[in-house]
Amino acid sequence: MATTSSKTCPVVVAGALGRMGAEVIKAVHLSKDFSLVGAIEVDRSKEGLDVGTELGLGPLEIALTTDFEGCLCAISQSFRNSASGQGAVLVDFTHPSVVYEHTRTAIAYGIHPVVGTTGLKPDQIDDLSVFAEKSSVGTAVIPNFSVGMVLLQQAAAAAARFYDHAELIESHHNRKADAPSGTCIKTAELMEQLGKSFNALEVDEHESLPCSRGGQREGGLRLHSIRLPGLVAHQEVIFGSPGETYTLRHDTIDRSAYMPGVLLTIKKVRGLNCLVYGLERLI
Repeated sequence: MATTSSKTCPVVVAGALGRMGAEVIKAVHLSKDFSLVGAIEVDRSKEGLDVGTELGLGPLEIALTTDFEGCLCAISQSFRNSASGQGAVLVDFTHPSVVYEHTRTAIAYGIHPVVGTTGLKPDQIDDLSVFAEKSSVGTAVIPNFSVGMVLLQQAAAAAARFYDHAELIESHHNRKADAPSGTCIKTAELMEQLGKSFNALEVDEHESLPCSRGGQREGGLRLHSIRLPGLVAHQEVIFGSPGETYTLRHDTIDRSAYMPGVLLTIKKVRGLNCLVYGLERLI
């Protein structure tokens, strides 16, 4: 762990050697507004190695650690006297199986979580929201950090007023653990805020191959997930009505597209005292 000046925001990254974690570390390293103070990774063979050297950035004097709670404890102690809005931030891009505990642990230590890991269940988000508010620790759960995706979601919510039939298709690389993606679920939730039902049956459907029609939400929206090597992150929302279809599509070509949203969230989360869900709440 490294020290940082009071003029920069201290950031610790969990999932430091993963695809997204590596991009975050590069973005933090190149920015004058942030300082990397910790790097957490599950690969025990990397314990103690310099994260900058491992990522080809040159030595950053930040040793990789597999001790998540120990790292957060040390950072919490280092910045325990920080003024309001000046605390440390955890950026988490790890795995759905650990993201809830990671987020709750960060809040308990007074470190602001910025959660990019998807897979949190609604009841877990509700629990974390209550815990964050009681602790007055700003927390951001962001299914997708792309400004373009936020625009798609807002357009989908607006279009949902005019269409009664819609299906969502999301495509990701084959190393993504959860399906459907948190981004796709968030898009569906925004469309469902109208309180209407979608895709009323007009025929007695049957599936000769189970789940071939995708997963159906309570409001009728159907979500489809594709996992293939070579993909990054892609989403379509297709609306249909007699005589026409209306398609919204967003393609992420490179993970660098997420970094402006990540850095914006890091800046703003320290000024919060509760949990926010979705990048649209911050821009």
